[in-house]
Amino acid sequence: MEELRPAIGTEAMVVSPHALASAAGARILERGGNAFDAAVAVSACLAVVYPHMTGLGGDSFWLTYSPAEGSVRGYNGSGRAGSLAMPEAFANCGTIPTRGVRSAITVPGMVDAWSAVHGEYGRLPQADVLSPAIAYAEGGFPLSADQAAHSSRHRQMLMATPGTSAIYLPDGRVPAAGTRFLQKQLARTLRTIAAGGRDAFYQGEIGAEIADYLRQREGLLTREDIAAHRGDWVEPLTSGYRGYDIYQMPPNSQGFVGLMAMNVLEKFDLGAIEHGSTAYYHLLIEAVKRCFRDRDEVLTDPDFADIPLGRLLDKSYAAELASAIGRNSAAPAEAKPMGSDTAYAAVVDKEGNAVSFIQSLYFEFGSGVVAGDTGILLQNRGSFFSLDRAHVNCVMPGKRTFHTLMPAMALRGGRPCLLYGTQGGEGQPQTQTAVFTRMVDYGMNPQRAVSEPRWLWGRTWGEPTSELKLESRIDPAVAAALAAAGHEVRVVGAYDGRMGHAHAIKVDEAGFLEGGADPRSDGAAIGW
Repeated sequence: MEELRPAIGTEAMVVSPHALASAAGARILERGGNAFDAAVAVSACLAVVYPHMTGLGGDSFWLTYSPAEGSVRGYNGSGRAGSLAMPEAFANCGTIPTRGVRSAITVPGMVDAWSAVHGEYGRLPQADVLSPAIAYAEGGFPLSADQAAHSSRHRQMLMATPGTSAIYLPDGRVPAAGTRFLQKQLARTLRTIAAGGRDAFYQGEIGAEIADYLRQREGLLTREDIAAHRGDWVEPLTSGYRGYDIYQMPPNSQGFVGLMAMNVLEKFDLGAIEHGSTAYYHLLIEAVKRCFRDRDEVLTDPDFADIPLGRLLDKSYAAELASAIGRNSAAPAEAKPMGSDTAYAAVVDKEGNAVSFIQSLYFEFGSGVVAGDTGILLQNRGSFFSLDRAHVNCVMPGKRTFHTLMPAMALRGGRPCLLYGTQGGEGQPQTQTAVFTRMVDYGMNPQRAVSEPRWLWGRTWGEPTSELKLESRIDPAVAAALAAAGHEVRVVGAYDGRMGHAHAIKVDEAGFLEGGADPRSDGAAIGW
């Protein structure tokens, strides 16, 4: 088997799905910044160099660890539905549109999250932290192959909004990979935020321009909705697994699914199951599928519903789920469509600070709407709300929707040892489970853990399906056996982008760092 070596470091490590964003974080660390400064720099750069995946018009979730505090904290940077977002607002169409002005119904939470994390823990001035992103927006960067491919795939949707097509389809054409991509309007917006902070966005001219643009086109976000937004510091959820303490974001994030899956797998001796075997894939797939059933029944904004996390995370309940897994048969189920345009990244510095974070626009290019002259592409996350008033995730003013974003962190002996996460909606709990067990149960380094063949049950977005996609590097005999067990198998590319862009950092017992960046992405792991 080809040796897959991780990036190594003695002091610091940065991983992200775009090399320029990873490099920006590394430069901030070299300039005296800490992991929190670097994480915000990476986040802002991803909003510029991976604009089809994430941006200032989207949301983010953060897990942070500071040795001075000795504990993991979470920041929920997801936006709430506007005051006009009610089921009746969509009576004429019967559903919430997935694209266009009427799909942008939740306030963008990203800029607020930058302010919260940097304001709480950062060391450098905010203008310094945002400077790499501003430079790439203003001076341009070589367009990634991933952005070029998605631009081509979604050309008709991007053409529907003149302000969007002017940026993402310059001269009406899909820009080629490697050509210089400029975002002058976004650069101006970032400069305004660098000078005026979050208030320039939410209480200032940026938020006002976004709201006015939408309202002139029968949108549902108002100036007051944007001005009222605040994210929240929250207590992460945690569960133990073979001596590790795993941390995930609480609802409205689906993070508890990652903990449920590990609780189920703890009931099995993975060391006795060969990695890459039929039994390996079948067990991990079935474990997560059973957790999805509970998630789909209860996940929404906890301010609007009681979510029985105590029962769902109880080890005895995990034993029930584990006992229901058939050794040779797949459980029938159907996955719901989920967003996939997400970017995960992580940073660890020499002081032991650690940040695991993830951000998104929901679908690729989000709503497809750039608001006015801001250069900001708005998310369509709110389109996942239900219009059924009896549904737990029914749209209501001020409500946060069911969110797929779920950064992860694991501690051992009270200190961070694993930071991991991935792009990919429905795939996030699946890939996290694979990456974590590969590192913990099979002793793989982070690079090998994210590079090994992966699977995806269900769809990231689009029509619901229970299809099981397997990368072609998986043994054909294993694929055949999984199909015989009842899985709806479809073999896809060797390194298929639909499997998500996963990244991981490991801190070993000596304090040395290993980083792995997904070869399916344009990313890099940088350590020293």
